[in-house]
Amino acid sequence: MAQVFEFALPDLGEGLTEAEIVRWMVSVGDVVAVDQPVVEVETAKAMVEVPCPYAGVVTARFGEEGTELPVGAPLLTVAVGADAGDGASSGLNGTGGGASSRTESGARADKGEPESSGNVLVGYGTGAAPPRRRRVRPPGVGSGAGTDSTRAAESSSAAERSSAAESRPAPAEPERRTPAPARAQDESAPARGTSAPARDTDRPARDTDGPVPVISPLVRRLAKENGLDLRELTGSGVDGLILRADVEYAVRAAQRAAQPDTAPEETARTAVGQTRTAVGQTRTPLRGVRGAVADKLSRSRREIPDATCWVDADATELMNARKAMNGNAAAGQKISLIALLARICTAALARYPELNATVDLEAREIVRLDAVHLGFAAQTERGLVVPVVRDAHARDAESLSAEFGRLTEAARTGSLTPAELTGGTFTLNNYGVFGVDGSTPIINHPEAAMLGVGRIVPKPWVLQGELAIRQVVQLSLTFDHRVCDGGTAGGFLRYVADCVEQPAVLLRTL
Repeated sequence: MAQVFEFALPDLGEGLTEAEIVRWMVSVGDVVAVDQPVVEVETAKAMVEVPCPYAGVVTARFGEEGTELPVGAPLLTVAVGADAGDGASSGLNGTGGGASSRTESGARADKGEPESSGNVLVGYGTGAAPPRRRRVRPPGVGSGAGTDSTRAAESSSAAERSSAAESRPAPAEPERRTPAPARAQDESAPARGTSAPARDTDRPARDTDGPVPVISPLVRRLAKENGLDLRELTGSGVDGLILRADVEYAVRAAQRAAQPDTAPEETARTAVGQTRTAVGQTRTPLRGVRGAVADKLSRSRREIPDATCWVDADATELMNARKAMNGNAAAGQKISLIALLARICTAALARYPELNATVDLEAREIVRLDAVHLGFAAQTERGLVVPVVRDAHARDAESLSAEFGRLTEAARTGSLTPAELTGGTFTLNNYGVFGVDGSTPIINHPEAAMLGVGRIVPKPWVLQGELAIRQVVQLSLTFDHRVCDGGTAGGFLRYVADCVEQPAVLLRTL
């Protein structure tokens, strides 16, 4: 008989607490193998394909595409066992050759080797299979080798065990169980913003003095912000777990009760997740990339006493140098402007390492970092992301150009991994692509500084005592005043400006 296992949304790393289902890669009834990707989810950092740690037949999926699930919420259930194994083998091999797979599995079981899929993603993995319960042989049934006294002793022992079992309290239900029929199919999962989540009417009333079944801190915060008592809600998750959809439904119900005359079209949720209220307001939830950016920038403002200094620089010679590099190069990698600016940044950080640092508030220490992992701001359809070029200090202009190009393309397609979006030590922000000259950006916490580059445009410039038209750019440096004073920040920015005006200055550090 097949055994049904429930696979929950795993911890995807970097402290992420929820993810949105973007695309299901399997359907109910499909055969899946161990570590086969079954669903594509979008976190606050990247798009991730989630593999399944079980091999068998998919019996149920939880959540439609577009639904947000907290970490630990069920994703799907898989039937694993003899019946499911036959279907899995024939489905995978196409020849009905499932005997070999079952034989190998049985061989591992005979040898006492646990079956597991390993640590497929951060924070989860299937462990060894639970030990099999030894079956007690009924009296009078066996190989014939036992005596009457032996069978009598076995019968007496079985009676004692049965009596002891009756006197003990009933054990707790196992952690994994077959989901209720109300959630057995995709169609039963609540559509975002359309109807109430499915609720089990047969579930007994929850003890008001017991703990509230909530996993996600975001659900608690959402309920607190809207003045909801979580004890009054009935969760649609497993064992009454209160999900974000439950809280959002309760909020919408409260809004409809307060505004009974509101037209249906005025409260309809749009395709981008916005909600239009009766008073003409449009509300966009702070979640996903936008929510992560909001949280990080708010923390930066709270913790970092930042200051900004800026200077205009003549970038004519830098533009001429780039033109010469690309004009004389073979049909290979073109040198980008941001790569040259990145090379200037790493040279400046080598002279002023105070700015390649972070502050440890608990230890009250400034931590200087040897390696330069250079982040750069990239605007995408999903919002602002900051990919990180690892070991930028050890790369030349050509290598930097290639890495900038690769990360930029990955940012546009939404395929950046969490590792490519974290671990930066200094940020280069080229806001000149938006057609602006200057800015006072917020530092990318927990870094200590950010170099901003405005647009490069022809402007009047005094050159050797005469007025000339030159390619001028404004450079700004926003820095954490705890790690250095204005002298260090000014020296860093002045060195960058000198390299922009006279690229030959870089030859001293190459």
